[in-house]
Amino acid sequence: MAKQLYWEDVKDGGEVTPLSKVATQQTLVKWAGASGDFVPLHYDDQFAAASGVGSSIVHGALKRQWLVHLMTDWIGEDGFLKKFSCQYRQMDYPRKMKSLTEPLDGETWLCKGTVTKKYVEGGDHLVDCNIWVENGKGEKTTLGAATVVLPTKG
Repeated sequence: MAKQLYWEDVKDGGEVTPLSKVATQQTLVKWAGASGDFVPLHYDDQFAAASGVGSSIVHGALKRQWLVHLMTDWIGEDGFLKKFSCQYRQMDYPRKMKSLTEPLDGETWLCKGTVTKKYVEGGDHLVDCNIWVENGKGEKTTLGAATVVLPTKG
């Protein structure tokens, strides 16, 4: 986790500290077990191909959690994620495995964001952000928005 972020340190138009993520087919199987989402599109290439998506795809809910991780890491332990939403706009495909513990080279995703508004409301010091998951081609595959409550230095 990053050091504590304070409301006074945030500027409109500022950047949320980026977070990189890698998803392998092994990651998707683990996510399926943890979330209970065993839709074969996420782990069975043959099923995914027959369904018209090519090969297995990264769970949308996993990408959503990447964005939650982005925000909670950025705001620090004393910050609070007040509001969050996201939309899945494009499919992402996991890396295949080279060995039991090592993935092949391939896609790395960046979770990014920018500050759109900084304000005080009801005594809370709030920051609105646009956030997204970006693939290796720079395409935004998952778009989102978040509002966080930050502590102040005073």
